[in-house]
Amino acid sequence: MASSRQEPIPLAPAPWTLKGTVYLFMMYLTSQDAAALSSNPHLIYSPLEGESSFSKDRLIGGLGTIQLIRYSESPVGPYDEMVLVPGSFEYEVETKGKDGKAKIEKRKNLRCSRVFVSQEKTCWNGRNNWNIPKHLAHFNFVDLPNGGTQISVHPLLPDASGKNRIESSTPFFTTIFQPISYFPSFTCSTNWAKYVGLDLDLAQPPLPEGQGVELVGTQRWCKIVPVETSKTTSLGWYDLRQRSEGAGERDPLLGADRGGTEGLGEEEWENFWPGLGRWRIGIKMEDTVIGFPEGKHWDGPNIGERL
Repeated sequence: MASSRQEPIPLAPAPWTLKGTVYLFMMYLTSQDAAALSSNPHLIYSPLEGESSFSKDRLIGGLGTIQLIRYSESPVGPYDEMVLVPGSFEYEVETKGKDGKAKIEKRKNLRCSRVFVSQEKTCWNGRNNWNIPKHLAHFNFVDLPNGGTQISVHPLLPDASGKNRIESSTPFFTTIFQPISYFPSFTCSTNWAKYVGLDLDLAQPPLPEGQGVELVGTQRWCKIVPVETSKTTSLGWYDLRQRSEGAGERDPLLGADRGGTEGLGEEEWENFWPGLGRWRIGIKMEDTVIGFPEGKHWDGPNIGERL
């Protein structure tokens, strides 16, 4: 159990430039899987956001990603992070027609739906700057004798007093990355996606305020496109079989059903994500430079009625 901070969290406005190591793999969510997850959203949202308007937009699926990042440098110091982007979401914006009258337009973009970080300063500022739904967690990165890395993420939540954090006994996510030794390292940048027609913009709804000083709420939408670039990228396999001491038991810190196999198929649960097998090809980006620019902010349609 860890004590929460007593002093105010320092403001660190955008833009941010960070450095670190990125573990990343991608997946594809079918419309059928998207509908199943939307009806039982405890995997893609933390409880706070899952019970708010943040989760009201329709997940339509498509290309998504999971990233685990060890930041060695950032405006708020070193920290670890897990980012879940399940795919694209359909949402509404208010625009003006040719006649000058307001109208509702439907759009779709990727969205970070669930994020864990290891310290409060990045949690507060990430939520405040870009509507990134960050929550606290404890991370374990273990270097293995065969050159691989074992990673696990254990969520932390305030206790009843709000002064302490309780670590979940069940990891939200665990994986082992094993590099392919015979494959040479290469340069990689997410900025290249635009040249092949991929839109990596994240459209983030306003966030609810939660218990804990780091869980700040926001009022406006935000769109942002982070960029990650590394000259030392290696190809490897991710073992997605979920290992936990409390398998089959519910853990209230993870949301209903997250501690067992209910709501998702047992086979899907064992490999964390619907439709994924145990092994997934992915990359490790070392000495990565990550840029988070200032976001574009706007008010949602009828925002006064929604909040």
